[in-house]
This record gives sequence, C-alpha cells and structure tokens, in this order.
Amino acid sequence: MFKDNKKLVAETLFIKEALKENLSLNEFLLLLYFDNSFDLVFDMKVIAKTLNMSEEQVLEAYSSLMKKKLIKVKAEKNSFGKIIEKVCLDNFYNEIRSDAKKCEEKSSKEDIFSIFESSFGRTLSTMDYEIINAWIDRGFSEELVLAALKEAVYNGATNLRYIDKVLYEWNRKGYKTVNDVNNRFKEEKDNDKLFETSVLNFDWLNEK
Repeated sequence: MFKDNKKLVAETLFIKEALKENLSLNEFLLLLYFDNSFDLVFDMKVIAKTLNMSEEQVLEAYSSLMKKKLIKVKAEKNSFGKIIEKVCLDNFYNEIRSDAKKCEEKSSKEDIFSIFESSFGRTLSTMDYEIINAWIDRGFSEELVLAALKEAVYNGATNLRYIDKVLYEWNRKGYKTVNDVNNRFKEEKDNDKLFETSVLNFDWLNEK
C-alpha cells in the first residue's frame, strides 16, 4: 500500500487509542505516518506519495485530526535559526498515557480487593467494596490501607470497622504514608525494625 516501500510501525497502545477515537482509515494512516516521522513536517506531496493517497485525502484527514485535537502545530527554530512549523502529537500521546494510567489504577484496585479477600478468608460483599473504594476516594493510599489491614489481621480483627478506626487514628495524627506510621512507631518504641516485622505490635487505637 505504501509507496517507496516505507514501513510504518504501530504499537499496540497506538492502535487501541486510534480505535477508541473511531478514526477513518486515512486519519489512522496519517497519524501513523506522523508517529513514525522524524522531522514531523507537514509536506502534503511527500505524505500523499508515501501513503498512496491523493493530496485532497491527505488534507481532509489532516484537518479532521486537527479538529479532533489529536494533533496540533507548533513553531520551532531549525539549526539555521529559521522558524518552521511541525506537527505535534502530544495530545494523542497524552490520551494514551491517560488510558494506560486508568488501566493500571483499575488493575491495582482489583489487586487490593483480592488481598482483602485472601486476608479475610471470604468473598467481599458489595458494601465491603464500597467502603474500601471510599477510603481510596478520601485520599488514603492503597499502601496505607493495606498496612491497616495488616494491623487488623494481626490483632484478629478481620473486619472493615476496625480498619476504619485505624485509618481514622492515623489520619488524626497526621500520618499520610506508611513511612509516617513507621517513623512514629520508631519514636515510641525506640527501635529501628521495619514496619512489616514490628509495627503490628503497637496498639495504635489506644496511643495517646
């Protein structure tokens, strides 16, 4: 399909994002061309020849990508100090990063639920899911929530109410991370053991 045997490579994330944007074939090919381009200069004749498209088709696809804000044009100086315009795909790449981050967060949440179920030895109820999600939405890191879970399991209190009390006390004392909790424990107990092996001996709910 491509003239001059030019090979255009598309990564999986690129293809997934393009499908999500419902791009036409010409829009996809043009975006892919820019993704594979080193200079990112919009040369309609070169692009049309490379993609085996008419100049009108190239211009139409280019205008559509601009309207969808997947590409933009930015001015910069070349090595001779001359201002030239180049195509920028930052918006499209930001969409890819945003989607990847959402997938990671979803996967992470699924993992934390699995850890709770394993620790409790039972399947979480709908209410349990809502409570755990509420902790995350309130700003508690998953690391801190899991630390509170360890505290509860160590004390034989495999219920969310106990964990909620632990998180409340930690928040009241200004502990935002596991390191904050660990540092406070070290001050109280005057030792340098790691949180995972020693912090569970500390009675956080009755600390003054």
